[in-house]
Amino acid sequence: MDKFVINGGHPLKGEVTVSGAKNAVVAILPATILAKDVCRIENIPNISDVTAMINILNIMGAKIKYINKNTIEIDTRFINSYVVEHELSKQLRASYYLIGALLGRFNRAEVAMPGGCYLGVRPIDQHIKGFEALGATVTMEENAMVNARADKLLGNSIYLDVVSVGATINCMLAAVRARGLTIIENAAKEPHIVDLANFLNTMGADVRGAGTDVIKIHGVENLHGCEYSIIPDQIEAGTYMVAAAATKGNVLVKNVIPKHLESITAKLVECGINVEEYDDAVRVSATGRAGKCNIKTMPHPGFPTDMQPQFAVLLSIAKGTSIISESVWDNRFRYAEQLSRMGAQIHVNGKTAVIEGVEGLKGAPIKADDLRAGAAMMIAGLVATGVTEIEDIHHIERGYENVVDKFRSLGADIQRKEFPDDDQKIQMGAG
Repeated sequence: MDKFVINGGHPLKGEVTVSGAKNAVVAILPATILAKDVCRIENIPNISDVTAMINILNIMGAKIKYINKNTIEIDTRFINSYVVEHELSKQLRASYYLIGALLGRFNRAEVAMPGGCYLGVRPIDQHIKGFEALGATVTMEENAMVNARADKLLGNSIYLDVVSVGATINCMLAAVRARGLTIIENAAKEPHIVDLANFLNTMGADVRGAGTDVIKIHGVENLHGCEYSIIPDQIEAGTYMVAAAATKGNVLVKNVIPKHLESITAKLVECGINVEEYDDAVRVSATGRAGKCNIKTMPHPGFPTDMQPQFAVLLSIAKGTSIISESVWDNRFRYAEQLSRMGAQIHVNGKTAVIEGVEGLKGAPIKADDLRAGAAMMIAGLVATGVTEIEDIHHIERGYENVVDKFRSLGADIQRKEFPDDDQKIQMGAG
C-alpha cells in the first residue's frame, strides 16, 4: 500500500507548471471515435484517468501511438465495437462519454455504468433525456449496462432540467453527426465544454455557443482527424494557488488561463491573499494568516465544487469563522472527518459546513476520500506541524500529474512510500 508522507511547515516557493485539463481530456479522447481517422492530441496529462480511457479505446480497436509522454496519436478507424464492459468502465466516471461518442458513430452503444469518485448519487437521467430527444431508445439492463440504439439520429431541441457538465458533453458528442440542428438549452459553461467544442470543430463539426447556456450544433455527415492541444487544468492551477496561500508561500503558477481562475482568485483576494495575474501565469503570495470568507459552489462561472475541499483547508487556519455552502454534490464534505483529526474545527450540517479558523493543524494519519478531498489532504499535510501520512492516494493520481515532484520542486518535504497493508502485516507477524 503506497502513501504520501509529508513533513509539514515549509512555505512553498518557486514555479510550478500546470498540466492539461483532466476534465477536458476525458471528453476529448472519446470524441476521437467520431472522426474515424487519426488525431494528434498534445498537452495530455499523465494521470490514471487518461490511462484508463486510452486502455478502453485500445481494447475497442483504436491504435495508440505515444509521441512523447504528453502527446499521442490515436487512430480510431478500426474501432469495431460499441460495447464497453463493466470491468473497464468502472475505472473512471468519464466512461459514460463513450455512450454519446459510440451512439454518434454507430447509432449503438452498450456501456456499463461508470465508476470514479463517490460524491453521492450521480444519475444520468439528463444524458438519457438528450439521447432520446435525438431519436435513440435507451434502456438500463439488469447488469448495469446502458443500452442505447437508434435507426438514425436526428437533431432536436434538448432542455436540460439541471446544469450538468456530463449531460452537456454527452449530448454534444451524440449530436455532432446527427441530421439537422440540435439546440441544447441550459447547457453547462465550464472551460472544458468550450475545449471539447473547439476540438469537435477542428475535426469538422459545426458547434456554436459553447461557453454560453445555449449550444447550437448543425450535424455534419463526416468528421476528420486533426491536431489539438488540451487547455491547462483550472482545478490543478487552483490547487497550487491555495497551497501557496495556505503555507504562506510565494508561487508562480505557469501555463494557466487566468480568466478560468477568476472565481478562485476573487476568493483568495477576499481572504487577503496577494494574487498577481500575467498573460499565462498567476503569482500567489502570502505572509500572514488568511482572513475568513464565505463560499457557495456554483456551476461555471461560479466557484467550482472541485475547489471546495482545498479551500476548506485554507479557511480552517484562517482568522474568524467561514461558511461553505455546497450546491452541486451531496457527499462533498466527507473530508471533514479527516481535517478534524488534524485539529480543524469544521462542523457539517447537510450541504453546509461552518469552519472556525484555528492557529494551525497537526500531522496525523489520514486518507483521501476522493480526488479533490485527497488534494485538500495534501495541502493540510503541507501546513501541519509534524508528519502526515495519506492513504488511498490512487484517488489523487486520477487527476494530478507528477504531484509529488511538483510539490517537491516548490520546497515541500513529501515522499511516496510503500507500506505493508494489514494482511501483509499479519503474514509477516505469523512468519
